[in-house]
Order: sequence, then C-alpha cells, then structure tokens
Amino acid sequence: MSSSCYPSDCLYSAELVEVKEPQDKVLKKIPLLSRRKTLLFLLAGASPIAFATWQALLNNFVVESASFTGVEIGILQSLREIPGFLAFTVVFVLLVIKQQNLAILALIVLGLGTAITGFFPTVLGLYLTTVIMSIGFHYLETMQTSLSLQWLDKHEAPKVLGQIIAMRSFVSLLVLGGLFWWFRSYDANYTTIYLVTGVITVGIGLFCWLAIPHHPDQVVQKKELFLRKRYWLYYVLTFLAGARRQIFTVFAGFLLVQKFGFAVDTIVLLFLVNSALNIWIAPKIGELITRIGERHALTLEYSGLILIFLSYAVVESAVIAVILYLLDHLFFSMAIAIKTYFQKIADPADIAATSGISFTINHIAAVLLPAALGLMWVIEPGLVFVIGASIAVMSLLLSQLIPTVPAVGLETRVWQSGSGSSEKITGKSG
Repeated sequence: MSSSCYPSDCLYSAELVEVKEPQDKVLKKIPLLSRRKTLLFLLAGASPIAFATWQALLNNFVVESASFTGVEIGILQSLREIPGFLAFTVVFVLLVIKQQNLAILALIVLGLGTAITGFFPTVLGLYLTTVIMSIGFHYLETMQTSLSLQWLDKHEAPKVLGQIIAMRSFVSLLVLGGLFWWFRSYDANYTTIYLVTGVITVGIGLFCWLAIPHHPDQVVQKKELFLRKRYWLYYVLTFLAGARRQIFTVFAGFLLVQKFGFAVDTIVLLFLVNSALNIWIAPKIGELITRIGERHALTLEYSGLILIFLSYAVVESAVIAVILYLLDHLFFSMAIAIKTYFQKIADPADIAATSGISFTINHIAAVLLPAALGLMWVIEPGLVFVIGASIAVMSLLLSQLIPTVPAVGLETRVWQSGSGSSEKITGKSG
C-alpha cells in the first residue's frame, strides 16, 4: 500500500476529516428527547392542535359549507364514535407495529384528517375526513393511555397524568384563544385554518418519529383479546364513565344554548375558561389521588356529580348553570383514578390490549345513549340529568369496592382473585 502524502500532510488531512452524524441521530442523543415522559407530553400537546380546531369549527363549517341539518350532523357524530367503539382492534395492529410507532402514526393520521377537512365541503367528503380524523384520534388516545400506564411508576402516575391533562388543556387554551381572536378580527377561512393546524400536528408527529429514540417494551404485550374476571370492576366503572361523558358532552352544552340562549362566542369562552382552570387543577387532582387513594377520589367525584346532575335538572339561573358546567368539566380529571386503579391491579402484559378494550367499553354508551336520551329530552329535559345522577349513584356505590391499596390479587374489597382467569373473546391473533 502506498501513500502520496508526507506525514505532516496526512496529519493535516486527518484533522480536516469530520464525521457528521445524521441529524436525527444527533437529536436522539439530547437527554430531554430521550426520556419516555417527553414523548407522552409531546403527544398530549400535539393532539388538541388538530382536534380542538376540528371540534370548535365543525358546527359552523358543516352548516355554512355543506348545508348540514340535524340528520347529517347526527350521522357524522355517530361515524366519529365508530373508531372509538372499534378501539379493541389496536391489538391486531400491534402485531405488525410497535406501540410507540403506532402512537406517532395515529397522531399523523389525526393531523392529516384535520388538514384535508376544509377541502371536502360535501356531505360524503365530511363523513370521510371525519372517519380519518377519528381513527387517528382514538388510536392515539388508546396508545397514550397504554404507554402512560406502562412507562410511569405507580406512585408518580396520578401526578404525571394530571400534568398531561394540564398540558393538553394549555394547548387547547392557546388554540381556542387563537381561533377566538381570529374570528373576531378576520373573515372565516375554514380551509386555511384546518390546513395549518393539521400540518402543524403532522409536523410534530414527524419530529417525534425522527427525534425521539425508540423505547423498547418493558413487558411484551399480549396480542389477543380477552376479558379477565378480575378486571370486572374496572370494566363497569369505565362503561359508566362513558355514559356520564356522553350526558355532559351532548346535553350540558345544549342546555346552555336552548334554555338560556348562550351565543357561540359565549360557549367558546366557556371552553377557554375550562381549559384555563384545568391547567391549574388537573395536576392538583393527580396529587390528591396519590394522597387519598382511588376509592376516596372517586367517592368525591361521584358525590359531586350527583349534586351537579340533580341541579342541572332544576336550574333556572344562567349564572348557576355556568357554575355547574365548569364544575362538571373539572370533575373529568378525576377519571385519572380509574386508570391508576387499573394500573395497580393489572398484569403488565395486559395493559395494551385492555386499553383498547376499555376504549370500546367506554364508547358503548356513545353509540346507544345520545339518540335514546334525545327522545327523552323532547319529553322532559330534566329527566336526562336525573338519569345522569342515577349513573353517578351506581358509580359511587361500585367505587366503594376499590381496596384502599389495590394490587394484583386484591382487585376488590369483596374477594381476592385466584389465578387471574380470563374469558377470551377470540383466539390468538398471531
């Protein structure tokens, strides 16, 4: 082997050689980006950029651009809930893609569905873009719950989950505030707004894909569908929480508009206030759950909900109705306790599959309740909220079965489980 340079020249040439690593590998070495919690917060912050925009503009956009009536909006909302009802299918997707990658891909799909919404101002077009957006949203929510319960220590989980809610509320506040200012200052341009917020969301998803290192599963997750007998209390509380969510989402705001004549800007302002309050109170609720335990936290939530729903049924003051609405929304953060209860009683390998199944259980009410309660609303609106109070009473009674210190083998205060038997819904999927 020959050399054509003197030793001094070779040394000089070597000094000039600079081995540059790809930018994505450099980013992945940044300590902050290497933390699991960083991805959880990025996903939580990115989601409302798209979803809060989609939700806030939807009613005005579909009426002004596609001449929707109650029939079309009802079908659209039903289509939106179908991916949530089918969230159990995440188990089959995990056969071919890792959990972290699926969460990021779901964020990108959420952003894509939002970005293209404004380009399809027709009935069928809006149905299609809604389903795309909803697939991304519900798969993201499912995987974020799964990853949070796997990655967070049981002692820190309530506090961090509260902080994640606060992050989501903070971004929602910025988005809703920006939309409020935009529509007060400029003419509506739905296509541009949907496109910009969707592209930003996709951009954050791509950043997560390139810059966040892949975190291997600490426990290999089961790739099959099952219902475990020892999780029965978690399943029932999840179902009742979904029913409570539907009554608030569909009818509480409708009460303010129909009975008290609140205008659209007032409703947006209430969303802003809710987001601002959650930024402060959600982490406090997480700390409270750590201090007093899941049973006492849920007792506080359901006792408050009974009073709130009964008050909704008879309220005649707009001011009191607003207070009830704000309190009702704040109690949503207490749902952290149901998740952390499951985290404490779960076989770590069950978390991903059960997260998908629980989303399906939660959305059963979304499919069944709105139409049925809508008919009841026509007869007597107060009855809807009496049913809400009844659901809260059932939840309160069942929550008393949660042990002071839940654990595997000590899932309820009634009996201890044996082998953690299960009834499979399907055979193994792979």
